[in-house]
Amino acid sequence: MTKGNKQLSLEQRDELLKTLKARFEQNMNRHTELEWAKVQEKLEANTEKLWSLNEMEITGGEPDVVGHDKKTGEYIFYDCSTESPKGRRSVCYDLEALESRKKHKPENNAIDMAADMGIELLTEQQYRELQEVGNFDLKTSSWVQTPADIRKLGGAIFCDYRYDTIFVYHNGADSYYAARGFRGLLRV
Repeated sequence: MTKGNKQLSLEQRDELLKTLKARFEQNMNRHTELEWAKVQEKLEANTEKLWSLNEMEITGGEPDVVGHDKKTGEYIFYDCSTESPKGRRSVCYDLEALESRKKHKPENNAIDMAADMGIELLTEQQYRELQEVGNFDLKTSSWVQTPADIRKLGGAIFCDYRYDTIFVYHNGADSYYAARGFRGLLRV
């Protein structure tokens, strides 16, 4: 499949829906009062969103439903992998940071990767909400959306979970580490 073709084959769709359903059923604490049949109906009506969920899946995100927006009717998926998704680590924050590196540039950046996948980075608040349904990033960390005033000064923020506490840190946006990736969200 090429980057321009944001459609899954019927076989890929069926396989992804099976995976998502199994994860949904195994983690009911993340979405009490929601029914898989309604989520699946919404997914089947939005095949481009299925493509994005598949991108989340193949990069190690283990996407799952964490909420339902009653105003818009959208289901909200977050990356729920225990650690920051393996296929999205060792990236700096954004393109500006990537281009500013003189040497040892990473292959990509979090903001552009997320956009290419059709997802958004979690905000700090959304990261905190994710931690309410489990313990994530016990050994890794995840870039989160950075306020413009911090980014303008060259920084970016990331979060992790240690000592039963959510920590929010800062780093130069051009930094990257093998244990830091990013978590995304998708509304369907």
